[in-house]
Amino acid sequence: MPLLFKVFVVCAIVLAAQSLFSLRDGYRFLAYLRRSLRAPRSLYNPPATVIVAVKGLDEGFERNLEQMLAQDYPDYDLVFSVASESDPAYPFLALRLRAHAPRQDCGLHEAKVVIAGYASGRGEKVNNLLAALRQRPRATPVLVFADADARMKSDWLRSLVAPLHDPAVTVSTGFRWYLPGRSGASRLRAAWDTSIATMLGDHRRNFAWGGSMAVRSADFDGMQVAERYWSASVSDDYGLTRAVRDAGGWIRFEPRCLVTSAEEIGFKNLLRWTNRQIIVTRVYAAHYWRRGLASYTLFCGTFLLGLAAILAPGLAIERPLAAAVLVSILVLGSVKARLRSRVAELIFPEEADLLQERGSCYWRWWPLVPWLMLFNLVIAGVTNRIEWRGVRYELVSPHEVRVQRQDE
Repeated sequence: MPLLFKVFVVCAIVLAAQSLFSLRDGYRFLAYLRRSLRAPRSLYNPPATVIVAVKGLDEGFERNLEQMLAQDYPDYDLVFSVASESDPAYPFLALRLRAHAPRQDCGLHEAKVVIAGYASGRGEKVNNLLAALRQRPRATPVLVFADADARMKSDWLRSLVAPLHDPAVTVSTGFRWYLPGRSGASRLRAAWDTSIATMLGDHRRNFAWGGSMAVRSADFDGMQVAERYWSASVSDDYGLTRAVRDAGGWIRFEPRCLVTSAEEIGFKNLLRWTNRQIIVTRVYAAHYWRRGLASYTLFCGTFLLGLAAILAPGLAIERPLAAAVLVSILVLGSVKARLRSRVAELIFPEEADLLQERGSCYWRWWPLVPWLMLFNLVIAGVTNRIEWRGVRYELVSPHEVRVQRQDE
């Protein structure tokens, strides 16, 4: 047996095992989602403060704002934070919050917008969150953090806070779920990002996601998140994740708190966006980056070896076997990707028409995901510079950030 084919066979066996474990995790994720949807609504709903860092007016922001203002929750405050009055979101928010009339079916206690200013040693989003924490209307037992581009259901806040009734749970989190857009880049992003979403589940390896996370105020203060993990960081969610890990706590993933995003994107911005996600991961959670680099190098390397075996002269006997192995691995990955389509159908029934039309992108575009992910992982290995909404950052370490340019 030629050496090329021997190496391919070894890699293929390891990759097949990895693919089977990944598929098993996909079915576990789906089962966990179904259990969560069947569970009765919790009666644990203490007063909460919802903090939203804002920069610019995202696509669909007005609709998202309406949903934040009308959460089915008995008692909560809503604090928006922008860096400057010159931000176009500021006059929009100020006008809308002044015009907001309290509703009897909504427990919104107070809504306000604060000006955070700029900081030279941390990310603008994190600086906005810290300013909102200092200027919140009152102290509440629960703190909740959300993103302005997240589209939430009316029971999002209730579902996110509910797991905190268990004293063992330190942080409750959801995650974003990109709906397929019209463009190919938007559909590829949906396939790329949902492959990360399904890493979460009913286990202790979860990470917090900044667009949908809740924590008891006492735990947030006790872990010194603001002072130790956010004071010189661009990542609010990895900072909170590290704080929970250091404290020996538990991050609970709540499937009901998957929130949709639906903005369009082009391929150039897709590359920038995916690179930024992985660069931040490499700096703040290097173990995820190393694991991903090993996994996707194995996947892509095995496929290249398999193609080489198919095209190499003198391997007439081995060629059909190599082709069958590659097809089998693609099938395993596609089956898991189809599970993501099923997840979307279950958790977002209101998007049934869109998912019927475009939902196949979760598995049709999946074969490109490993190659894009490997590209992102390699780029993250050679640079620590990112750009976020007009601001450039050099991520020196998890505890040091250099702001390269600010659009004041």
